[in-house]
Amino acid sequence: MSQPRLSRLELRIMEALWKLGASSVREIQESLPEKDRPAYTTVQTMVTRLEAKKALRRSKKISNAHIYEAVVTRGAAQRKLVDELLSFFGGRAAPLMSHLIESGQLTLQDVEEARKSLKKGGKNE
Repeated sequence: MSQPRLSRLELRIMEALWKLGASSVREIQESLPEKDRPAYTTVQTMVTRLEAKKALRRSKKISNAHIYEAVVTRGAAQRKLVDELLSFFGGRAAPLMSHLIESGQLTLQDVEEARKSLKKGGKNE
């Protein structure tokens, strides 16, 4: 199944669910940083959209509150974002790597981990 494309706010809500586990809309909303915290109704709307995208689901109901849990894993969401980013660069990783190097965000440890992954990937094919 194709992973849904998630907006920034949707990703923030998913991050809250990945961190908290199954939660109500109120718990999700209150777990977001107070600065720039979206209104309860905004979070509720986003949760409904995420449910429609099949990124999360209602797991149970306690009194009047629905409890939601993530269906999409953090890893799957990260892979989708990276794939979208690479497609922006025409599928080429070199411009992205150049930017990371120039901005100082790519460490030698990152390069070493990538090298190990490349070696491991090459042996599996």
